[in-house]
Amino acid sequence: MTASKSNLVIATSETVAGFEIVQTLGLVRGSTVRAKHIGSDIVASLRNLVGGEVKEYASLLAGAREQAMDRMLAEAQAMGADAVVAVRMQTSAIQQTASEVLCYGTAVKLAPKA
Repeated sequence: MTASKSNLVIATSETVAGFEIVQTLGLVRGSTVRAKHIGSDIVASLRNLVGGEVKEYASLLAGAREQAMDRMLAEAQAMGADAVVAVRMQTSAIQQTASEVLCYGTAVKLAPKA
């Protein structure tokens, strides 16, 4: 469980320790599609020759994951959620040069356990 910059609790579990889910608001999701840059492709090709992390692609995907999560959280906030549980991320290739990152979960209202 983590607290996000939007003050919503984000959990990959279906529950939040110390709280009970009092209302399920529904599915929330955020996604983004990112394309590779030709400059990154050239550097990545060179790294393939010598091995190692392809930092240009790692950075691209990290930014995409962050944006997808931010969009999911904005949707949850608009619904009045306290948390998003059962959060998952998925990546898929749209074409040879572009990938989609999808973040989804269930927006819920919480109350402290008695």
